[in-house]
Amino acid sequence: MALESNEYPDKSINKFESMLKTDDVYFFDAEDFEEIVHYYLNNGKVSLGKKAIQIGLEQHPNSMELKLLQVEVLAFEDKFDAAETLLDEIQTINSGNEEVYIQRANIRSKQDKHQEAVNLLLEALDITDHSFDIHSLLGMEYLFMDNYEQAKLSFMRCVEMDDQDYSSLYNVVYCFEFLEDFDGSIHYLNDYLERNPYCEVAWHQLGKMYLAKKLYIEALTAFDFAVISDDSFIGAYFEKGKVLEKLGRYNEAIENYESTIAIEDPTSYAFLRLGKCHEKLGNYDLAKHYYYHTVHEDPLLDKGWLAITDFYFKQKNHEKALYYINKAINIDGENPKYWKKAGRIYFAMNNMDEADFAYKQTVELGNYELETWSNWAEVLNKIGDYNSAIEVLSQGLEFYPDHVDLTYKLAGIYLKNDDLDQAKTILSKAMKLDIGKLQQFEKEFPEFIEVDWVKMLVSQIRKTAK
Repeated sequence: MALESNEYPDKSINKFESMLKTDDVYFFDAEDFEEIVHYYLNNGKVSLGKKAIQIGLEQHPNSMELKLLQVEVLAFEDKFDAAETLLDEIQTINSGNEEVYIQRANIRSKQDKHQEAVNLLLEALDITDHSFDIHSLLGMEYLFMDNYEQAKLSFMRCVEMDDQDYSSLYNVVYCFEFLEDFDGSIHYLNDYLERNPYCEVAWHQLGKMYLAKKLYIEALTAFDFAVISDDSFIGAYFEKGKVLEKLGRYNEAIENYESTIAIEDPTSYAFLRLGKCHEKLGNYDLAKHYYYHTVHEDPLLDKGWLAITDFYFKQKNHEKALYYINKAINIDGENPKYWKKAGRIYFAMNNMDEADFAYKQTVELGNYELETWSNWAEVLNKIGDYNSAIEVLSQGLEFYPDHVDLTYKLAGIYLKNDDLDQAKTILSKAMKLDIGKLQQFEKEFPEFIEVDWVKMLVSQIRKTAK
């Protein structure tokens, strides 16, 4: 008697592997072979799966399911022509088999022919009542095509057919998020929760949507319901903690982060948030305690190193701040955030040469933030390397064209470099961009305010502005 594939799968596997070891020939039902093949493919044992298909087809040469599994393996190995040939053979025998269209769609998808895959899946929908998997596959194809509206509708159909299909529910919300339709997502999730009021996943996602809209009280309520629905749902405690932080309710946030640690092994993120909360409350020893735990738990988490560095930097303990940012750089010297932070620390310590090097590394590693250009230029200004400062500011203005702060700073550096023609041109441009920022220029470069031509230029620009 054949073993039931779903009832005793391990016995089927053991029996099959025993057959391979002894070279004996055992008989299996086609369904048993299907179970065996699925087991091996799901566990990444493709060669054993292929062996099971081969022996299965020797015993059951007319099994469509085994042939379709063979197609799946051929497609996995990018043997598309062989897979298509076998599909032609199957379709000749059974033209109404929707799995043929699904497998053809899978091949088109792997060939990046996603519209053709969609067309084949739509054909499959026309010939079957079992359409759940097809709608799910359609949703993924639409995602590949960046057609988030159609993807959303496909995943919605999956949720309609199975309201416990949380994977599709997540995908629906993802599509709403990508389309920046937070109101639509909130409406959809509230409607879903009318039918499934104890679904912690939906409450969690609803809270995230409210959080995206900065509706913190509504978000907090949603996360509360997620916890009520499942008091071991770590993600809800984390999100609730984040909202409470934004509301300044740090002690309550700490309670939620501590709940995550009580439920499961602590994570570096939990330690980091606990450190931040205690720092806000002025519990500096506890803040340090948790920051140290953060970097110990995950030495590659840059937020941990930056947090402990910032902690000491705010206390003006620059030596300690430098010690920890250098530890971070030794672990990951390719992280531009570390070098940028090092630049700030060196600047505060009046070590301009090291600050210059740090900002140079920051930019070379791909950090082109406005603050980086401005701070680096200020370092070069302090050193007296005006030509390099001009070059840095000019590069910064390529990323932030007509940025008024950079433009004023560039005018001041040209003045310091005795390039009066360029200084006049750039200063005139800066004042036309925003005459109100002139006070900032006067504060940063006070030595030029009483220069006659500067006073005259300011007067002309102000008259023009009126």
